[in-house]
Amino acid sequence: MALFERPPIETLAPAKDRWTPLYLEHGRLEVDDSSVKWISANATLCRIPVATVSALLIGPGVTITSAAMKACAESNTPVCWTGAECLRFYAFGLTPNHTNDMPRLHATLWADKKRRKLVAQRMFLMRFPGENVEDKNIKELRGMEGLRIRMLYNKLGAEYGVTWKGRNYDRSNWDTSDGINKALSAANASLYALCSAVVCSLGYLPSLGFVHDGGTLPFVYDVADLYKHLTSIPAAFMAVRQDAADDGELVRKILKELVEKEKILQRMPKDLANLLGTEEANPLDATARPPSAL
Repeated sequence: MALFERPPIETLAPAKDRWTPLYLEHGRLEVDDSSVKWISANATLCRIPVATVSALLIGPGVTITSAAMKACAESNTPVCWTGAECLRFYAFGLTPNHTNDMPRLHATLWADKKRRKLVAQRMFLMRFPGENVEDKNIKELRGMEGLRIRMLYNKLGAEYGVTWKGRNYDRSNWDTSDGINKALSAANASLYALCSAVVCSLGYLPSLGFVHDGGTLPFVYDVADLYKHLTSIPAAFMAVRQDAADDGELVRKILKELVEKEKILQRMPKDLANLLGTEEANPLDATARPPSAL
């Protein structure tokens, strides 16, 4: 007899009504007594109502049984495998949809050039409130963003007493980069990981971007750009001010603090729902559609 009985789909909470994602590390996730059970490394036991959790973010040192994964899948709960503090992203187990509504909607918006431009314009309006972006193409919007970020670098350099000579780094010769460029790269990589976990857990398509189009995660880069000025960029300057020789540990710690302060995990699903008209990836709403403007 199965320990965990599959709940009827009509009883599952929609994504917008679920709890925040749970991050777990150093422990074991299994099924026992008809529930999913978490046993931490210090023997603390906690039963997890997976049908009401928006996602499980699995960090280092976690063992998860096949039965626990099956329970998450049947409860429409995505599972993401991440690094420490969710600042690395490795893989995800499933999207929170029993239908293909979310990826189909994302792909439909992306495939229509007019709609793709409108979504991109909305993304820039989040960063340039009140600006007139209707007559600007993607290239012009990117130029506006580039100027804004360069001004932010200069501002934070002066504010934190960090010498800023420009964004310049070589992945093949990392040691030639100065401290602030290394810190920016480390902070951005961690922010990309966090955004990847959210994007994948909500059922969006990381490979279809509206502003970016290169690499394998252009939509993740789109999303991260909405929050860099609040998180990864100031975290880098703050870390270098405290320790110019930081190996990445300090900047990730500060980034985590800023992500919590700005409530990024809570804001991101709502922001993406507003941008794409997805009603926060409601897995039970087969009629979810973009707003009339799209």
